[in-house]
Amino acid sequence: MYAIEQQIKMASTNQSPFYKTAELKYLQAENNEEKLRWLEEMIKECPKHKSSEKMLANLKTRYTKLKEKLAVEKKSKKSSRIGIKKEDMQAAIIGKTKTGKSSLISLLTNAHPEIADYDFTTRVPIVGMMDYKGVGIQLIEVPAIESEYYDRGVANSADTLLILITDLPQILEIEKKLDKFTGKKIIVFNKTDLLSENEKRKISATLSSKKYNFQLISAKTKEGIEELKEKLFQSFGKIRVYTKQPNEKQKSNKPIILFPKSIVKDVAEKILKGFSSKVKETRIWGPSSKYPGQVVGLNHQVKDMDVVEFKTR
Repeated sequence: MYAIEQQIKMASTNQSPFYKTAELKYLQAENNEEKLRWLEEMIKECPKHKSSEKMLANLKTRYTKLKEKLAVEKKSKKSSRIGIKKEDMQAAIIGKTKTGKSSLISLLTNAHPEIADYDFTTRVPIVGMMDYKGVGIQLIEVPAIESEYYDRGVANSADTLLILITDLPQILEIEKKLDKFTGKKIIVFNKTDLLSENEKRKISATLSSKKYNFQLISAKTKEGIEELKEKLFQSFGKIRVYTKQPNEKQKSNKPIILFPKSIVKDVAEKILKGFSSKVKETRIWGPSSKYPGQVVGLNHQVKDMDVVEFKTR
């Protein structure tokens, strides 16, 4: 590589200003994608006469080898991705570099990503589980949206996107890359600890006027974090139904997650497939009951925060 670059330098004395600009950009390139781009420009601008034949051949050789190397790297990167098993509720944190994505997932979940001052710290999706009142929500930190490591597939398949920003214009930049996403979006404005109360009011007013679902937070001071958790859960449009054993007052710690308009039979089947056929009696407490401990059938529609008790045959 060094020898070829030296040949490029030596042979470029009589080249056009356009060629010399491309050559300089090539030599200063920080990654192979940039080098490939500027090699294309150098080949385009290189004179096509006899005295430049060797130089042009060297450029084309370098271009071919670099293109092959990039293809191998991309294939390797794709094959090395860890498969992510999707949970009942999955959200992805996306945003530009240095907006605090790693700090947020570290704060909300059991994940411990690398947090550093330099750009593009995260290079693979980071997965963590957030507990919200007994409900497990899967969170995935996606590498910065403007980096080569950004995983569009993970972002597009999530139920909800937490779009993390530190500046309002970033919203439009990010939304341009979300043309295939069909889920819910929550705009999360981070680093409010750096803002005055007046600045916060202006940002909130702007986001409200544009009908965004949003939350202002500080991953540093934890301002707005509990409100964000509630908005995140609500974005999934799911309901929580608890169970309890007969003759016991205490309900289960972990709720069953269901779609709205689910019925008692769905609760039973979520516990164990085929379990509903063994149910002799069902009692229910909570928003869907007319009175505590009401006896209901398998077709009774449950509501969020109901508690169900099954007696079996």
